[in-house]
Amino acid sequence: MCKNEEKNGFHVNLNLILLVVIVLVIGFSAYRLYRWNKGTPPEEIPDAEAGDFDIEVLDNLIPLAPDKREGYVDDGVTTILCLGDDPFSLELGENGLAQQIAKKTGATVYNGSFTGTTMAAQFASYNDGYILDAFSFSYVAKSLASGDFDLMKTAASYSYDENFAKTAQMLSELDMNNVDMICVMYDGSDYVNKRPCDDPNAPYAEITYTGALRAGVKAIQEAYPHIRIVVMSHTFCHSIDENGNFQNGDRADLGHGTLSHYLQKELDATMDVSVSFIDNFYGSVNEDNYLDYMTDYIHFNDAGRELLAQRFADCLFPSAGSNSTDVAP
Repeated sequence: MCKNEEKNGFHVNLNLILLVVIVLVIGFSAYRLYRWNKGTPPEEIPDAEAGDFDIEVLDNLIPLAPDKREGYVDDGVTTILCLGDDPFSLELGENGLAQQIAKKTGATVYNGSFTGTTMAAQFASYNDGYILDAFSFSYVAKSLASGDFDLMKTAASYSYDENFAKTAQMLSELDMNNVDMICVMYDGSDYVNKRPCDDPNAPYAEITYTGALRAGVKAIQEAYPHIRIVVMSHTFCHSIDENGNFQNGDRADLGHGTLSHYLQKELDATMDVSVSFIDNFYGSVNEDNYLDYMTDYIHFNDAGRELLAQRFADCLFPSAGSNSTDVAP
């Protein structure tokens, strides 16, 4: 009888031991999963600095092919034309993006931007009821390439923004033979305005974000092969939903992809037409720091514009001084 009791007692104890082991294994696994999800705190990473994060910036800098400048007579002055929307157009004073680029590169800089416009056109053919299409990137590029500014000037005469007419006039008078570089930057307006990102069956469709980029760049390249074209990407931004709430641009798909999708397609398009690409989405104003550099869901403050100008200068003029005030209108 005693032997049976001892066997039963041993059997019960073995079950308890197995149960404890199973609980410990599950608990340890759950703890490891929790720590993995949290990541390693920066203070536990050797030589880690505050703010370090594992993000690959997608810059792709392509020098202009030497044969593109054959026969071109350089006037000895570096001249940059900036094309785009609000990042350039909302501040025209000394804290403006174009002026900051001039200061940091020593170049003469012309500001050919138009507030509230987009890279892509709204309509497949120009519609008098929507004059902003005349100032979208492909339209501006084709006006510069052809020298025909009639549509742009007519549309500008209907704009409530007096700078439209001034900028259109400046562009029509600008000698493109003296321009060395064109900097193109649009903020997240195409994403926010739900412009289609890309059409694989129509890569040059001007009603798509990347189609307009390809079409505009090609027009300038064919007319002025000596000009180096640099595309500055959009940064992080929000959209606003029907209830007036901010939506994270890298999480909210408004119908044609998130901001990072637009970024990748823009990079692909610049590679298609062999122009340089500066990534501001990961390399400048991002989800972690946008409160320091933006005034609202999409627009930049002075510090934001200065940061963008510094990125441009660091990528393309790494040895330039920062004391130039030679800014063209």
